[in-house]
Amino acid sequence: MIDIKEKHSALIKEEAKRLGFLSCGISKADFLEEEAPRLEKWLQENRHGQMQYMENHFDKRLDPRLLVEGSKSVVSLLLNYFPEEQQNTNSYKISKYAYGNDYHHVIKSKLKELQNFINTEIGEVGGRAFVDSAPVLDKAWAAKSGLGWIGKHSNLLTQQVGSFYFIAELILDIDLAYDAKVTDHCGTCTACIDACPTQAIVEPYKVDGSKCISYLTIELKNEMPSEFQNKMDDWMFGCDVCQDVCPWNRFSKPHSEPLFNPHPELLSMNKKDWEEVTEDVFKKVFQKSAVKRTKFSGLQRNIKFLK
Repeated sequence: MIDIKEKHSALIKEEAKRLGFLSCGISKADFLEEEAPRLEKWLQENRHGQMQYMENHFDKRLDPRLLVEGSKSVVSLLLNYFPEEQQNTNSYKISKYAYGNDYHHVIKSKLKELQNFINTEIGEVGGRAFVDSAPVLDKAWAAKSGLGWIGKHSNLLTQQVGSFYFIAELILDIDLAYDAKVTDHCGTCTACIDACPTQAIVEPYKVDGSKCISYLTIELKNEMPSEFQNKMDDWMFGCDVCQDVCPWNRFSKPHSEPLFNPHPELLSMNKKDWEEVTEDVFKKVFQKSAVKRTKFSGLQRNIKFLK
């Protein structure tokens, strides 16, 4: 006789696939024992720079039951964003995840559909959807759910598809069948550590957020520290270096989500175009993009620093 938890889990995974998610894994909503000392040490060493929010809700970050009352399962989902075409080679660079529409909105609507499906097919299931906007350790849960392992660059890695994907969760108050963790396949490779332009990967599996180009170009609100002059590798929003050099990303396949397709002008613009960009062009090209987070003034600051 088929186990009801397995039946419900299979239904959820099937629907996730139909909605376009790359994969779906499920783990028990529990205290993240291994992550607790690691996160505490990382914060004590001030690796989070000005990201003060990382210090908030420490307990909730480590225990979803404090975040969602009565929660029993964490459903982790991956959504591919690897683009078919990339920017002009003579251009200041934008992280591939920000080419198209802001992923928060795209994924939230898919999660809402998945929640509605669960309530229709399984019954009244309580829970919440999360996309990188609450105190949830996305990568830790995805790894616990068997969707990949945390690589030396601290991103989630999957043998079949690499790492160019978003991670999201549904934290639910229902018991489901849980998946097993996968093993680490980084081996002796240090490609990401060797390639990082600002030496932000201070040791395998540990990133100093305050040195990361993504942090410097997006999170940092002050002037750029002069120590990073000529070390930014032409990145004006985010950075993909550690992912670009990872051998597992040779398996990345283009996404099939039309909302992640870039504005045509984004791909053709060169350095001179960016240096002369107006606020109107910025608004047009990034109308629905996550790049809006850095604002026009922030992008100008980044470009000026790169010149």
